[in-house]
Amino acid sequence: MTPFAPAPSAAAAPPPTGTELVVITGMSGSGKSIALRALEDAGYYCVDNLPPELLRPFIALEDQRRARRLAIAMDVRSAESLPQLPPLLDELAARGVHLRQIFLEANDHTLVRRFSETRRRHPLSLADPGDVQQALLQAIARERAQMADLRERSLVIDTSVLLPSQLLATVKELIAAPLAHLTLVFESFAFKRGITLDADYVFDVRMLPNPYYLPELRPLTGRDQPVIDYLAQQPEVQRMQAQIAQFLRHWLPALARDHRSYVTVAIGCTGGQHRSVYLVEQLAAELGSSWTTLRRHRELDGL
Repeated sequence: MTPFAPAPSAAAAPPPTGTELVVITGMSGSGKSIALRALEDAGYYCVDNLPPELLRPFIALEDQRRARRLAIAMDVRSAESLPQLPPLLDELAARGVHLRQIFLEANDHTLVRRFSETRRRHPLSLADPGDVQQALLQAIARERAQMADLRERSLVIDTSVLLPSQLLATVKELIAAPLAHLTLVFESFAFKRGITLDADYVFDVRMLPNPYYLPELRPLTGRDQPVIDYLAQQPEVQRMQAQIAQFLRHWLPALARDHRSYVTVAIGCTGGQHRSVYLVEQLAAELGSSWTTLRRHRELDGL
């Protein structure tokens, strides 16, 4: 019997269709414990660092207890077993488990800073690192390579510039969304703070007319009616909106057929306050009748 094989009793009865399982993976230091806390607050039974070998028995046990909302966090500490996780998750989904997969990401600079502030040792760090920072960057690079397959199949959340409260709110919003074949996530951001790492598509709208240069509109955002009215009157803005919507309408069905669960569309302007926010709101409303849509405003949500 392989280490991955369940006991006969664990495999006898598949989990009921109503079971929800949220799998949190991601980079060490990216905020998995915070995300798990958000799920616990939402009523999920949570387990941190569950080895993949124990996932089948865990699901079977919680099925016997009539648990319906489960969440687990897995990371590179289970490095030898991680390649077994994707096929196991596919099997659970085929057996009727409603599966959501979330991958937390952050850039190298942020991860190095977080490890330095907490003085924690990276799980893949060498016993005698020599140059500590260089050894940490090498450990992060090895972790990215080992986690690449899980990242590819998950909704990616870039926590590089998120406050803990923002990450909590993002995860809670995500799990509150109805289970759908494909969820479309629109995200606004500021180029001056860096391109978000969690986007499948990035649209640069910095060439559009900027309300920032109008004194009466500068303190407002793309969710305020005077800014909405101003941008709605700009032909270039309307042309950009129509072209992005046309692109998504054309390709989203193909992405859904390719079994994608989430597609994140990031729209960036200079400050992440006006143009990108406006277009996220408008596109989410426009496409919301055809797809489950979520909206995130990276800069505004941190205020």
